[in-house]
Amino acid sequence: MPRSPVIFAVANQKGGVGKTTTAVNLAASLAAAEKRTLLVDCDPQSNASSGVGVKRRSVERSLYDVLIGRAKLKDVILPTEVALLDVVPATQDLVAVELELVDAEDRALKLKNALLPGIKGYQYVILDCPPSLGILTLNALTAAHRVLVPLQCEYFALEGLTHLMATIDRVRATLNPELSVEGIVLTMFDGRNTLTHQVADEVKAHFHVFDAIIPRNVKLSEAPSHGKPAILYDVQSKGAQGYLSLAREILEAAGATGKASSKQARPRT
Repeated sequence: MPRSPVIFAVANQKGGVGKTTTAVNLAASLAAAEKRTLLVDCDPQSNASSGVGVKRRSVERSLYDVLIGRAKLKDVILPTEVALLDVVPATQDLVAVELELVDAEDRALKLKNALLPGIKGYQYVILDCPPSLGILTLNALTAAHRVLVPLQCEYFALEGLTHLMATIDRVRATLNPELSVEGIVLTMFDGRNTLTHQVADEVKAHFHVFDAIIPRNVKLSEAPSHGKPAILYDVQSKGAQGYLSLAREILEAAGATGKASSKQARPRT
């Protein structure tokens, strides 16, 4: 059985690859499988927070307050509309973390040290990383057990993936020997495009790629503007079903029980 909780960092330094969409919808899908899940928004853009219904102006304390020692993790956790899914919100204040932690000896360990006492009772923790390889992503990789990499099948995809894997190797060697790459998630997949298939085949030749594929999907794109994961916005959409399949695949690989099915995609009561 896997350790509990299992911490995933959803990371890719390239923007626009469906990283936050993956973090939000995987977290919601794990919750739909009756796994108590915590989504941690590590991105100053705070799109993961708004994607689960957090109103940015209403956030009084966020991950920023935790990282600078002004609050404990348990004090900033908020419930979401999805049963069994909570969130640690982000704000634009996170931009200042790079400067405020620059001289701290343990700057790469801030998130790990904050998470350890605050995540008891959760089975999965999903860290949404910013699209960069700065101090926030470094903190997430240092705190995580596994990395999940969303990848859009486009021309420069492999180049960016190589840089990310090199960073993961350095973190594993110096800060987090337990860190492993869980796999690549193909996102915004357009099966009509020849290049899409060529890139997918190339990635599969070098890395573990999940069987679950996330297609380009209108409902998946619309859901964040309504502050809902896709399983609440339109659970029958191909995008929602793709992430439910991804959650099932992860749970099956871990030997965990629970089925991420549309019937279990229920709102919090």
